Amino acid sequence: SRFLEVEHPRFSKASRTLAFVYPYLFDSIPLFYRFYLCAAESCTEAAILLHYKHTIFAFLTCFIFASHLPERLAPGHFDYIGHSHQVFHVCGIIGTHFQMEAITMDMAERRDRLLPAPLLPSSLQTLGSMGICVAVSLAVIGLCSMSLRFMPEP
Repeated sequence: SRFLEVEHPRFSKASRTLAFVYPYLFDSIPLFYRFYLCAAESCTEAAILLHYKHTIFAFLTCFIFASHLPERLAPGHFDYIGHSHQVFHVCGIIGTHFQMEAITMDMAERRDRLLPAPLLPSSLQTLGSMGICVAVSLAVIGLCSMSLRFMPEP
């Protein structure tokens, strides 16, 4: 996306934002479903409030990254302190803190349901899945590297 920044700055910014937003939304589908169930059934789980805080900070992080808000309102006043990139990182760190706290609380509350003995993978299953992931990743790298040979020189 950085190569397109001069020619198409909006497309470049949109593609960089999408590169972070899409995986977050995809990975958060189970959490959003849990929010939906909690709203419908009025659950009393203690970790849900931390998950809400994490989600709010995630959306705030995305908004600040996309909007460049403090410096857009007053150009030149936020060059050193309070720049949107700094606020973006602070919001991301706070959101990650709430996420880790919620995960720790969920693990403590749900420990009995999360660790039934027959469902734990064996060492062979773990190493096998890791091997498959490494092989697929190396295949993707190899295919991308091979395609570079057929590209014309600039």
